Amino acid sequence: MDYSTMCPKYEAAIELLGKKWTGLIIRVLLGGPKRFKEIKEQIPEMSDKMLTDRMKELETSQIVTRNVYPEMPVRIEYELTEKGRHLKPVIESIQDWGEDWL
Repeated sequence: MDYSTMCPKYEAAIELLGKKWTGLIIRVLLGGPKRFKEIKEQIPEMSDKMLTDRMKELETSQIVTRNVYPEMPVRIEYELTEKGRHLKPVIESIQDWGEDWL
């Protein structure tokens, strides 16, 4: 790998994954589909607005999908797409590094 120049794809990946809360949201969703409230329960320090904003960004990036179930009341769940699930080894590597070094 050539580390002497910046790769635009690496830069884009870091820009997306490096945003505050994004990695935590992905980690929560690696456990399976979740409702907004369930995500919020696992990351209580994050505001509702920030979670809403991050979910929209992750949807736009096709990392998360929003599923609406026409029940009464309407049920909405978020889950990782195939693209999002492919982040599992990245998230696990960060977890491992954190356990070893922090």
